[in-house]
Amino acid sequence: MSKSMWQGVIPALTTPFAADGEVDHAFLAKHAKWQIEAGCIGVVPLGSLGESATLSFDEKVAIVRTLVKALGDTAPVIPGIGSLSTDEAVRLAKACEAEGARGLMVLPPYAYSTDWKEMSAHFRAIATATKLPILLYNNPIAYKTDFTAAQIAELANDLPQIEAIKESSGDIRRLADIQALIGDRLVLMTGIDDAIVEGLAMGVTGWIAGQVNAFPHESVALFERARDGGYDAVKDLYSWFLPLLRLDTVPKFVQLIKLTQQCVDWGDERVRAPRLVVEGAERDAALKVIEDAIKSRPEL
Repeated sequence: MSKSMWQGVIPALTTPFAADGEVDHAFLAKHAKWQIEAGCIGVVPLGSLGESATLSFDEKVAIVRTLVKALGDTAPVIPGIGSLSTDEAVRLAKACEAEGARGLMVLPPYAYSTDWKEMSAHFRAIATATKLPILLYNNPIAYKTDFTAAQIAELANDLPQIEAIKESSGDIRRLADIQALIGDRLVLMTGIDDAIVEGLAMGVTGWIAGQVNAFPHESVALFERARDGGYDAVKDLYSWFLPLLRLDTVPKFVQLIKLTQQCVDWGDERVRAPRLVVEGAERDAALKVIEDAIKSRPEL
């Protein structure tokens, strides 16, 4: 697999739920196709935004199956591999490979944050269980486990199937630290919506994006213009987009991005408990951001 698989805009897909609480596979397929038609280069289901921790093993495999069937050869399906146990994560990686996934985004285990020895063993067990190229996901804000630049370099040097790093620590300096240790060995990606232009300036060439679920054309335009022309080329578009992008970096980002989808008629805000849809003043504030953005939506 070429490293080009990681270079562009890749939606962290939300998981759509029907009124009965089951996964809405028909909408999932339609939504993924829309993202690719808008210029995205692949999809990442089963991540934090995909409410992966609330999905059963079988639901996860079924989601990958639906997406592989929907997208065929047009774009890779790159599921997130996260679990409470290493054994289950290994089984999920193998199952996703068998369903036709073309890469994996590997997360630290849910709920258990520990030392480097255990995190390294967990990661290596998953990586060596599959032939698929791997995106290492570092998000200490969400998972309380922080892969340092030196640890990322160690894994990259030992495991050739690691092709990219989704660096979401929120510390833009980390990107320079990684490059100082291993040069361009890994494709640098970010998973923080409101740091994409800054990330591109520091060598990022891929974006696992959130609000792309509702605004794929604007997301692709933002990425490509900033990549090719820097901040000056994208200042107005970024200023318009930033209030929406900041909804991706708060605890209820799943609810807020799904609400955004609902407002643009590309999804429903239904979430799976313990999440609940936002209400009251919190909802009013979010709707104001979303509705203002829709009213002032720029011509691309």
